[in-house]
Amino acid sequence: MEKTRNSQWWMHTFLFGYVIVLLFPLLWLFMSSFKTNREITVNTWSLPTSFNFDNYAAAWQTANIGKYAWNSTFVTVIACVLTLLFAAMTSFAIARMKYKKSNKAIYQFILLGLIVPPGALFIPLYRLVQGIKVFGQPLYDTHWSLILVYCTYALPITVFIIYAFMLSIPNELEEAGIVDGLGAVGLFFKVIIPISLPALVTVFILNFISNWNEYILSQLFITSESLKTLPTGMATFNDGYRTNFASLSAAVIISIIPVLAVYVFLQRQIIEGMTAGSVKG
Repeated sequence: MEKTRNSQWWMHTFLFGYVIVLLFPLLWLFMSSFKTNREITVNTWSLPTSFNFDNYAAAWQTANIGKYAWNSTFVTVIACVLTLLFAAMTSFAIARMKYKKSNKAIYQFILLGLIVPPGALFIPLYRLVQGIKVFGQPLYDTHWSLILVYCTYALPITVFIIYAFMLSIPNELEEAGIVDGLGAVGLFFKVIIPISLPALVTVFILNFISNWNEYILSQLFITSESLKTLPTGMATFNDGYRTNFASLSAAVIISIIPVLAVYVFLQRQIIEGMTAGSVKG
């Protein structure tokens, strides 16, 4: 018993130290957002002499963070919704509908996307998007180019999670829906989707966090200043002569708030959705 307590004490100490290491950069960034550039340079690790909110006002107005935040919100939400819709329909088809042996082959083909290194697709996707025109207008350097690419990258893992969850749904629920006169579309929207909400919320949050923080693809497919998202917009955060670290720190804190809020309020759904399909599939 005493040995178990000692091992738990060491484990708790290790975890506490690990959390401190992870949170220290975020805490330092938060403190720096209230400092002046001179304070950050001269007293890098000290607390701010006063809590000045001018950096947040400057980041939002002067540095156009508000516009970048709107672009990120639009791209992220639309991409997550489309990914969720396509992945849910695909998972329903291969998990709940019987196509002899083709279901497993389709599922395995989709999962091939998980083993392809993301960087290996940068050049092919870039060339592909540059050559696509919609109603005579180029797709490149539009928000839709980024949305479609985000959907492409997110579909395999999204299908993987939703498929595992849908396999765990009892067949009796579908049979009851069929008896009530529901077809495939009715079963999907009135039976399967409501039951699969934990998994759907989970993948939505995971994709939201990933898309919101993504930098390389947004830098590759968006060149217009007015269309840039938060990560790429903050990368050019300077006044032409030097980087304004104080305002940049405030801008980073602003960009963290939406993701942090989503995770804090919905962390229970994330855990439930990740473990719900672990018994079957």
